[in-house]
Amino acid sequence: MIHTDTQPTLLNTLTQYIEQFVRSLAGANKSKLTIQAYRADIQLFTAWLTETDYTVTEVRQITRGHIDDYFAHLHEKGQTGTTRARKLISLQVFFAYLVERGILPSSPAEKIKRPSREEKTRPYLTQEEYRQVLAEAAGNPRDYCILLVFLHTGIRVSELVAIRLTDVNEREQQLLVHGKGKRERTIPLEKKPLQAIKLYRDHHRPRSEDARLFLSETAHEGLTIRSVRKIVDKYVKKAGITKQVSCHGLRRTCLSTRAARKMNAFAIQKLAGHARMETTKIYVELSDEDLRYAMESASM
Repeated sequence: MIHTDTQPTLLNTLTQYIEQFVRSLAGANKSKLTIQAYRADIQLFTAWLTETDYTVTEVRQITRGHIDDYFAHLHEKGQTGTTRARKLISLQVFFAYLVERGILPSSPAEKIKRPSREEKTRPYLTQEEYRQVLAEAAGNPRDYCILLVFLHTGIRVSELVAIRLTDVNEREQQLLVHGKGKRERTIPLEKKPLQAIKLYRDHHRPRSEDARLFLSETAHEGLTIRSVRKIVDKYVKKAGITKQVSCHGLRRTCLSTRAARKMNAFAIQKLAGHARMETTKIYVELSDEDLRYAMESASM
């Protein structure tokens, strides 16, 4: 327990600086989530400092040693390198702000190296596994179609729920995809997903004024991202797969499988709708016909 009257002064001073810092972030058009994360990270450090070292009575007395001890404390609590790295960034940006304002002569966090970030496992399905998943969904034309579209096109879940009936060009065997940042792209539809779409659309899709392709079986409204995630999770579990494979895992399955089958990297980038495709266009210009040929040659 802290027995000193100096702590409220330090805490109040730091709180004022934190609020000033937060206002500067808002002025720089940082998102609310980013601002909340910065504030929380700095407040947690402040609370830890006032509880562990009552000799610190002003901001200038905060040293690198305090910050090193704080991150050792977080490590002992079992926080990951990724989490600790994010919290260090918050402190580094905050103290740099205080230096810029002339409140501190230098930042105690400036030269601290960021903790190593653990390599994230990025699970995807093997050929045998995704065939098991499809087999489990074979009795439900809508769910089977959803899984097949994911596995053959590699589109995002947000793009899948946004598909409208008019986005399926049966004659040209193409799908219009509404991607991130309101960017649209047209990708070829291979025989299997196109047949699955036609079967569901023409014989099993409920009548509805909703123009989206995939509808809920009860409300007859377009599926939500959450409901599609539940569908994917359901069939992955039914197939006996213990990997944590999400909708994004099916996207990764598609793209990694095509890459393993020697599909051109630029074709994959175009298929996936990655933003960095603009950079690669200065080296490779890929037509829709080239993309179709590449997809067919690496057919799943």
